[in-house]
Amino acid sequence: MDLGLKNKVALVTGVGSQIGYGRGIAMTLAKEGCDIIANDVDLKGAQKTAAEVASLGRKAIAMRADVSSSAEVNKMVEAALAQFGKIDILVNNAGASTPPKPFIEKTEADWDRDININLKGVLICTKAVLGHMISRKSGKIINISSNGAKTGGAMVAVYCAAKAGVMVFTKSLAAELAPLGINVNSVAPGQGNTGFALQAPPGLIEKLLTMIPLGRSTTPQDIGNMVAFLASDVSSDIVGQTFSVDGGLTMY
Repeated sequence: MDLGLKNKVALVTGVGSQIGYGRGIAMTLAKEGCDIIANDVDLKGAQKTAAEVASLGRKAIAMRADVSSSAEVNKMVEAALAQFGKIDILVNNAGASTPPKPFIEKTEADWDRDININLKGVLICTKAVLGHMISRKSGKIINISSNGAKTGGAMVAVYCAAKAGVMVFTKSLAAELAPLGINVNSVAPGQGNTGFALQAPPGLIEKLLTMIPLGRSTTPQDIGNMVAFLASDVSSDIVGQTFSVDGGLTMY
């Protein structure tokens, strides 16, 4: 199926990790014909992803910006629009979690990091591109939430709360923007072999894998496939939804 994404321009945040979902999303969109604005606070990582996109014959630029900083994000979006002339798709993928520990041991600085990157960053990036999308009466916004937003999780309470905020923000914003021609949805990834897994307590990942009906971890390609679908006009009647891509982990 042709998703009709050729020559669309996508801004994907959090693409620096070579094992992360962001890189998988950027590469999948590029294979579907998108040009990519590759963002990360780690510029070298973003540049590596951008180079891989360019190797597919698509245009790509790497841009450093901390998604929790309005000033940095606004500067990035202005520069991207100056170079590409448009942003058709925004994928709010950038995320981070402080190391798992009981809530009583989490500091206010821990709370701020979990909320600022995972929730505030989505708000900032969305607002930065929204005026442009509204003026064109067109756009796709895909927010990356987490299954933890639905289930919660011991030792990561604030992270899960922030991701739940992303889920409800998606629904609320979709209601505002659908009449304006802008489509907003969310993806909730399952357990993957990303940087988050490296922070997990010993034995937790192995235990989770036994609970997944499909019997394997979620891959960046799995998430990229869902994002590409939601970024396309094929999904135009899907509004304000959050899709779990997790091998069936949360099907019950």
